[in-house]
Amino acid sequence: MDAKVDYEPRLRTVPLPSRGGAMAVLDFGPEHRPVDIVFSHANGFNARTYRSILKPLAAGLRILAIDLRGHGATTLPTVIEGREGWNQFRDDLLAFLAAATEGPVVLAGHSMGGTASLLAAAAAPERVRALALFDPVIFDTTMARDAGESPLVQGALRRRASFPDRQAALEAYRGRGAFRTWSEEQLADYVAAGFKDTADGQVTLACAPDWEASNFRTHNYDPWAAFAQSRCPIRVLQAEIASTARLEDRLEALTADGRVIVETVPGTSHFLPMERPDLVRAALTRATAPR
Repeated sequence: MDAKVDYEPRLRTVPLPSRGGAMAVLDFGPEHRPVDIVFSHANGFNARTYRSILKPLAAGLRILAIDLRGHGATTLPTVIEGREGWNQFRDDLLAFLAAATEGPVVLAGHSMGGTASLLAAAAAPERVRALALFDPVIFDTTMARDAGESPLVQGALRRRASFPDRQAALEAYRGRGAFRTWSEEQLADYVAAGFKDTADGQVTLACAPDWEASNFRTHNYDPWAAFAQSRCPIRVLQAEIASTARLEDRLEALTADGRVIVETVPGTSHFLPMERPDLVRAALTRATAPR
């Protein structure tokens, strides 16, 4: 590897006029190489959160990590009333693929980003060559309805939105709650892009608490139909502890023909990508391999 090569991602903005704004993206890897992977983050996070996980792949792969609607530096509108649920993220992702990629790509994502990737692959199977999903949110219809006022919703609404500066946010998060298993670099990346400056000199969450809560409330999609309608190989890495990929009741049918592979990663929580970045990179590399 050439030590002089800078594999830090390039920050880009991709206009999506049909969706009402623009999508921010971190562009990893050789600039003139066709896109290999489009990666989508979890609810409340941002593309930069995964920088240290994805960067080691940039020597040989082109990866676009996007800020979903209502997150990071993306400017797509965030209207909560009358939302149609996560199919909104699906349609944003499809518009982004049309604007920023050529030919089929690997779609990958963590949590809500993994689910959005699955929904996109079902809606436009010709655009997707493989899926790599890291503890995606897969609930049956009944569980999705019951999630409306879950502890996740209440936790999001109680989240502190503003801090004096990013350093204060970093110190407040370090070693606590969801961030207990994160590295210092991962946490610093999340904070760097997870806040925006305010006119009074403070910083506030880029993903507003009410938008994060709204995402937890709107699980009105059919993951099982999406699995069936997709056509590509799918690999799911599932957390061992408190996984959001509730696949057990349909696992045998889902994996019967070998197109869908589900692996439970011992000792991991829902924050599997932060805890086992090595396995995430291996899954992404495998997904891009010629077939």
